[in-house]
Amino acid sequence: MNQLVLMVGPLIYSLFFAVLFLQSGLDKCFDFKGNLAWLEPHFSKTFFARFVRQLLILLTCFELASGLSFLLAVPAILMGSFNFFFIARALAGITLLFLFTGQRLAKDYAGASTIAIYFGVWFLAFFGFFGL
Repeated sequence: MNQLVLMVGPLIYSLFFAVLFLQSGLDKCFDFKGNLAWLEPHFSKTFFARFVRQLLILLTCFELASGLSFLLAVPAILMGSFNFFFIARALAGITLLFLFTGQRLAKDYAGASTIAIYFGVWFLAFFGFFGL
């Protein structure tokens, strides 16, 4: 019973972040042109302006890698292994840092505050669960 209790938190966090990152990454894949059209003016006054396409591809890769890692963490956690959960938490932290940095540089402070909320949830997942 104690083992199951220790798994509930990581399972819920893994599913939460799998949905978050996979939906976002897949949206960028299926509507790349639309996302690019929105991001180009968003970053037009930053030093990212010339690299929006490349950065969008990089961000998409990180979001998909983060989401897939969390998805793979679910069966691994059920089998008693937290390796994928650790990898997924690290990738998610990097991905959220990319998103937050972009929003701040674009001076989209409302967008940055939304990312900060996700980062708070990530912080709990990364440093919680008794060091898992």
